[in-house]
Amino acid sequence: MNTRILTVLGTGTVLLAVGTAIAAERSVTLAVDNMYCSACPYTVKQSLTKVAGVNQATVSYEKKTAIVSYDDQKTTVAALTSATKQAGYPSHPIDAAAAAK
Repeated sequence: MNTRILTVLGTGTVLLAVGTAIAAERSVTLAVDNMYCSACPYTVKQSLTKVAGVNQATVSYEKKTAIVSYDDQKTTVAALTSATKQAGYPSHPIDAAAAAK
């Protein structure tokens, strides 16, 4: 009986470890609207880095884009675009494949 319990616990631990390993860092490029001055990227970056799961955000005023690296187990592209919209800078993914994630 004890061996059976240990086997079940061991299997659960392996499944938990595999679930964590499946999490992947993703990157998305967002087109960001309403950036009209050189201070705007700071606000956009702050809004993105406050989202749980965001590892890095690089915002370009010249290109009107934000490149965001994030953990897909902790956040989504929809959460990222929502964060920028709430800060006054609506955004959308530049490539369609990223929009589906």
